[in-house]
Amino acid sequence: MSRAWSLLAVAFALLASGCASVRTLDAAQPGAPIIYSGTRLDWYSLQGGCCPMDRFGAEAPRYAGLDLPASALLDTLLLPFALAAELGFGLGVQGGR
Repeated sequence: MSRAWSLLAVAFALLASGCASVRTLDAAQPGAPIIYSGTRLDWYSLQGGCCPMDRFGAEAPRYAGLDLPASALLDTLLLPFALAAELGFGLGVQGGR
């Protein structure tokens, strides 16, 4: 049983580092989408979008189809913060670079 948990932890770590939601929020590119940004980046990539760096400020994960459900879940959890940021409310939250 512990081996299964170890594999799950490794898989999660690999997916989290390549998660589109984390990439787009870390990029903090002015004018980039905020609401469901990771989900939108994955979908953009799956539809053959040409320039994710220009639009989102981040490259899409290599396996966007695999990342899509995790990004949708994370984007949903972060939705209140994304809405506040989109509406211009300053929450005073800082991080990243």
